[in-house]
Amino acid sequence: MVAKRHIFRQLPMIASLGRTALAAVAPRKKAAVATPGEIFEQTIAVRPRELVRDYIREVGGDPRAYRGQLPPHLFPQWGFPLAAKTLRNVPYPLARVLNGGCRLEINGRLPDDQPLTVRAHLESVDDNGRRAVLVQRVTTGTAADPELVVATLFAIVPLAKRAPGEPREHPRVPADADEIAYWKLRADAGLSFAILTGDFNPVHWSRRYARSFGFRSTILHGFATMARAFEGIAANRFAGDVAALAEFDVKFTRPLLLPAQVGLYIKDRSLFVGSAPGGPAFMTGTFRRNDDE
Repeated sequence: MVAKRHIFRQLPMIASLGRTALAAVAPRKKAAVATPGEIFEQTIAVRPRELVRDYIREVGGDPRAYRGQLPPHLFPQWGFPLAAKTLRNVPYPLARVLNGGCRLEINGRLPDDQPLTVRAHLESVDDNGRRAVLVQRVTTGTAADPELVVATLFAIVPLAKRAPGEPREHPRVPADADEIAYWKLRADAGLSFAILTGDFNPVHWSRRYARSFGFRSTILHGFATMARAFEGIAANRFAGDVAALAEFDVKFTRPLLLPAQVGLYIKDRSLFVGSAPGGPAFMTGTFRRNDDE
C-alpha cells in the first residue's frame, strides 16, 4: 500500500471529481454540442519527487529510468481536472460514462524540474443514437514546447440498451501472442492508484460501491492497466528505455476485477492484457517506437 500522505496532494483532482459528480446528476437538455470546444489551460507546479517515485514503482517501473523526466502516462494526475471541465455542458448522462480508451503520443520528454503547461478541450462528439463517444484532447508540455505529450481520451456514454440477440464484441488474447510480463494485482491496487493520481472514483476502491454497479469486486483503473503495459513493454522489449515509445494506443475492453493475476502479451506491434493466450482481453492496443516508420 502506498503512503496515504499523497492524498493531500490530490485536492485539485478530488475537487474536480466532486464537481463532475454534481454535474452528472443535474438535469440536462439535449442540444447540439459545438466542437472543437473551449480550450482550458493551466500551469501546474513541479510534481513532488516522492509522489512521482512512488507512482512509478506502483505501476511496475524503475524510477532510475526517469531521471530528469516524468512518465508520460502520469498525465491523468494533472490533466483530468481540466479534462472534466471540457464536459460541463455536454447534454449526456455523465454518471454512465465509460472509459473507452486512450491514445498517447509522446513527442518529447516531460521535464520533472519545471512547471508544465496543460491544455484540454472537447475535440469531437460522435452520437449514433445508441452511444455517444466524447473525444477529449489533453496536451502537456513547457512554455517553449507545449505538446510534448498529447493524450486523446475516448469517453463512451451508452444511450440505449443492446437489442436482444445483438452480437457483442469480446476481444481475446491471440493464442500465439508472446507473454512478456505477468502481474499479481492486489485487492487494494485500485486504492493505491487513486492515492497516487487523485482518481477516487469509488468503483475502484469501495467494494460495496462496485457491487452496487453489478461488479463482484472493485475494478482497476484503465489508466493503471495502461501504465503497467507501457512499463512492461519498455522493460521487456526496449531494454528499459522508456523514451523509446512514441505512441501508445489502447482500448479498455472489459473490467479488470481485483485482486487478479494477468499477463501482458504482444504480437508484432499489438498488445493485450489478459489471463492467458486465447482468453478474454481486458485491454487491447498498439504501440509504436520512435524509429518505426
